[in-house]
Formats: sequence, C-alpha cells, structure tokens
Amino acid sequence: MKTEFTLETARMVVSFEVVDGHLRLRQIRADGRDWLGDRQSGMFAIYVGDQRYDAGDLVVDDYTVEAADGVQRLVALLSGHGLHVEHHVCVYEDTALIEQWQVIRTDAPLSVTRVDSVVLTITGGGYDLLHFESDWGQEFEPARAALSEAITLETRLGRASKGQHPYFALFGDGGVIAGAVAWSGNWCVRFEPLDAGVRISSGLHDWAFETVLSAGDRLETPRVIFAFGDSLDDTAQQFARVGRRWWIPHNDLSRALPVEWNHWWSYEDVDLDEAVFRANVKAAAELGIELCTLDAGWFGAEGAWHDLRGDWELVNRTRFPSGIRAVADDVHAHGMNFGLWCEIEGLGKRAALNAQHPDFPALRDGEALGYVCFGNPAAEQWAFETLSRLIREYDTDWIKLDFNLEPFAGCNRTDHGHGAGDGLYAHYRGYYRLLDRIRAAFPEVVLENCASGGLRIDLEMLRHTHLTFLSDPDWLTHDLQVFWGATTMLPADACLHWSASEWRSASHPPEQTFNPRDTALTVQQFDSFTRAGMLGAFGMSQKLPDLPEWVRERLADHIRIYKAVVRRFVREGAVYRLTDQPRRSGEGERWCAFQYRLRDESEHLVMVFRLTGGEAQRMIMLKGLSAARVYQIAGVEGKPYGSMTGLALMDAGLTLALREEESAVVRVW
Repeated sequence: MKTEFTLETARMVVSFEVVDGHLRLRQIRADGRDWLGDRQSGMFAIYVGDQRYDAGDLVVDDYTVEAADGVQRLVALLSGHGLHVEHHVCVYEDTALIEQWQVIRTDAPLSVTRVDSVVLTITGGGYDLLHFESDWGQEFEPARAALSEAITLETRLGRASKGQHPYFALFGDGGVIAGAVAWSGNWCVRFEPLDAGVRISSGLHDWAFETVLSAGDRLETPRVIFAFGDSLDDTAQQFARVGRRWWIPHNDLSRALPVEWNHWWSYEDVDLDEAVFRANVKAAAELGIELCTLDAGWFGAEGAWHDLRGDWELVNRTRFPSGIRAVADDVHAHGMNFGLWCEIEGLGKRAALNAQHPDFPALRDGEALGYVCFGNPAAEQWAFETLSRLIREYDTDWIKLDFNLEPFAGCNRTDHGHGAGDGLYAHYRGYYRLLDRIRAAFPEVVLENCASGGLRIDLEMLRHTHLTFLSDPDWLTHDLQVFWGATTMLPADACLHWSASEWRSASHPPEQTFNPRDTALTVQQFDSFTRAGMLGAFGMSQKLPDLPEWVRERLADHIRIYKAVVRRFVREGAVYRLTDQPRRSGEGERWCAFQYRLRDESEHLVMVFRLTGGEAQRMIMLKGLSAARVYQIAGVEGKPYGSMTGLALMDAGLTLALREEESAVVRVW
C-alpha cells in the first residue's frame, strides 16, 4: 500500500511517499530541475552506540501536512528500535528552500552518539565546493575545491564560526545548492562523491558527544537548510527573504536600523571614563547618530574587568562616579538610544560568582572552561535575572552580547542536569531559552550577537537575536570581504559592522591604520572607509569630539544619506554581488560592487568601490532589471549619470572611473 503527499511552493515541489509503513523522499524538484536521485528512505540518521538508524528503519505512526503564513510543514511521527522521532520538513513560499530537523524521544534509556539532521543524495557530478574559513579578524575567507573526494567541514571549538562558517555552496552545471547548519556549537557537514551524485550528511558534530535519553527526555537536532537556485545570488536572496520574514526576530528599534557609535577601538577601557563618554554622546547627537553603546570596561576594577566577568553588579565607580544609569539618562536626554555590552556567559577566574555559586561554572575534567554553564537551570535563571536587572536599572535599549572564548567540547560535570557528553549541547539550548525569555520580557530591547567579532554567526543564533556583529577589524577590503561572505546566508539588515575605526591599541592588524587627523587622508578615502560600514547596519568607533571639522562635516553627510536613502535598501533590498569577493590580503577582485533591489523592483541602489591595485575604469553590469525599461541614474549626492535601458545596464554595464580607494553610491530608478 502506498500513500503520496507533497510540500509545494511556486519554485519547489518536495514529494514523499509511505510504502509498507516506511517514509521515503520521492522528489525534490526546484525551478524545473530534479535534484534527487533514486527515492531515498534515509533522510536523517540516528546512532545509538554503534548502531545506525534512519527513516527506513522506522515505521510511520502518523503524519500531518499543514500550511500557515506562507510555510508548509510536514511532521511525520516515526518509531522503532526504542526510538520515537518527529521528523520536521518546512518549505517557504516563493523560494526553493527546504529546512529539516528531528525531535527524538525514547521508551527507555538509550545512548545517542550521533545525529545527522539531513542525509541527502543529490544527482549530478563535477561539483565545486565553496565554503568559508574563519578566525578572529579572518572571517569569511573563501576556500573552493572540486568535490572529487570526500570532504568534511566542521568545527570542534565550540563556537559556530571558529575555524569554519556553518555554510557551503555547491556549484554544478544545473545550478547551485547552498546549505547551512543552524547551530551555535560544534557542527559537521560531510560530502561523499558517488558514481551518480553526492551524498551530504549534516548536523550536530559527533565528536565528544553522547546523550543518554531516558523516557520523557527529548533531543532536538539542529536545523539544516538547503536552498536550490541558478546562482549564488539566488540562493543568498532566498536565505535573506526567509530570514527576514520567518526566522529573525524584529522590534521597532531593530527595524529602524539605528546608526550606532561605540567607544571600544578608539578608547577601549583604558582611555574611557564618564566625562569622555558624555563628550562623545554630545558629539554623536550633533552628527545625527541614534545609538550610543557603552562597551566592555564599565564594570569591575581597574585593569581587572576581564577576570571579574560574572560579577555584573560591579560598576567601575572610578571611571563612572555617577553610575551607569546617569550616562544612560544622558544618552536619552540627547534623543538617542542607549546600548550596553555584556558577556553574560563569561566567567572570570576572580569573579565572586565562582564561590557564591560553585555549581555554575562549566568544567571539563575538573578544569574551569571560563563560562557559566546554562545547562544548569539555576544558572540560566541567574542569567535571566541579571540581564533583566541591567535592562531595568540602566534603562537599556540595546544589549551587545559577547562571547570571547572557545568552549571546545564543553562542560562534562554531571551535577547540572546534563550528562558528561552533552554539556555543550545543553548550554546552547539553555542560552537560546535565555534569549527568548529576555525578548519576551523586554520586547522593545534589541539583542546583538557578538563573539570575538564574528565567531558565532549561525542561523540558529539569528533566530534568537536581532542582528549580528560581523568582525572586530574594519579596514576597507576586510569590510567588503566580510560583507560579501556574510550575505550568502544573512540579510543585509542583520549584519552590523563598523566603518573604519581609529584603534587605540598598537597591537592591531597592520592594515588597521585609519587616522582621521592624518593630513594625507583624502575625502575620497574617507568616503570609501565610511561607506563600507553602510552596506548593512551602520556603526562606527571614532573619537567624535576630536574629529577635524571637514571629517565631522563629511561624516554628518554620510549619516544623513544613510538615514534618508541607503537604510531602506539595506532593510528591504535583495543583494546582488556584481563582482567577485575581494580579499583582505590584497589578492582577488580589486573592484567591489553590490546592488540592492527593492522588493517591488521600483528602485535599485549600487555601491561601488575601487581598491588598491584596481584598474582605473570598470564596467559594472547590473542584475535583475527590466530589459525594456529606461532607468534614470544618479549619484545619491546628485551626480547625474543619464539614463539607460535595463538591457544596456545588464549587458554593457555602467562605466565608472574611480581613483584608488574611491567609491560611488548610485540610485537607479
């Protein structure tokens, strides 16, 4: 006996069948192409000890197919071998994007040692694999190879994008398959070339992982997402569209995309005090900035705040004699929003919290790992109460949540409510719950995701926070490289990065040389350095009261233009990459251009940068235009470029002549 059913969008059909009680994936058809080889009964894999089980080993007890708010969802209930599995599959309207995960329960204690949320064999061969390597200040470093042998992408360092970003794209003759693992800890994607295709298995990493499920326990596997398209831009725009509408939380402040000033690189904590912060608040208001963030160093003792993380009730009264609420009130009195940095997971070795709550620290084999384990429900509750107090007492509008260490395999103490092998998993589930509780209690407050810059960028963290910080360094080519890579899976309005910062520390990357008082600095260079920060959510870290007058005036111009013109494209627009990815090393593409297309296709914005070593003139071919339409073209500051048909702009391109480190921002309507 056979039963068939489908999930369907305008671009995709995913069909299933139940044959003799077993669930099989019958077809994945996207944009007219069949991506599936033979019917597949696997779809996912669960390892109990050394025994592997997949959908073909389990019996279908029931299933539902439902649709609501543009999402179609299959939930199939499968059982066998002591396992009960909810198999979830979602598709989203107007996309060829599919999302899959499982919830696993057991009848009796079972030791689960590996879970692959997806096991999928796709047709075709000759695929090229693109992925991004990552480290501090090295985020979104491209790596590309022919998929001629087995390849594994992974991290074992406990933060999603330390080592590798949890994203890949496969390029073949029939199009592009882009995938992402939505998990903030250790993850894995395995590629196995076959005679007639490629087998992909992906999900939670099995390294140092084991969870013992008893009756009543549940294990929710990480979501794994695939998008099928004709180009990298196509798959990226699908991720962005689904992210904006269904995944990423929003509130009025996050939708507003406020222009941010943060003191960190210019002052750090060494040169920061209440008077300095207040002087910058005054200057920020005059420039039109909308958010002032007090970063690390506001609490603790002189030179010791890192070791005191966890004692968030300690305010550095030497630096802030009036307290934090007084400076927050000052920010609000100037008509701006107040942001506050906190590393709520971090636990310094000298923090009193260690002795007050000895059951809170994450330990591995008895050694402290430097963070509070949220696998312990009492620690999660402490974190909720602590963040709630910081928001209420300081009237905080925006929390920058940082995480500056590698948990590796995580906590293996067994008095937290988790086992010895699933402490990191339990910590992240607890952290997600914490973030959701904070958003529910304070729906108007924005939560910013940060981890040593961009070392925990993943689509599950972006379900619980409003936007993410892309990287700590921020020189021109680095900014462009990181934005190019990040927007393969994130919408532009979820990406926060700063324009070129003035770094106080001498131990900065050698390329981080921006000095607004340098007499050799040109207007064209300053424009480019600033515009690179305007590609997504716009922030900066500069000594605002000390800026030369011409720099101050020019910065005010950029802030005005961002608010009046650019921001709505960042908030709503589909992003096209009009050039290959530039490289911070000076290799790769020496021109960089992005195009934003509004959803109704009425208007486009093009941001173009000529980098050092680029040719003097470039034809920039636009995308996604109406061929017969005549478009008006002008710079955002009034420079006319005439008019051209959409066909001419796409085939011949817009010719731009720029100096090195010069840029242009052009409206097309």
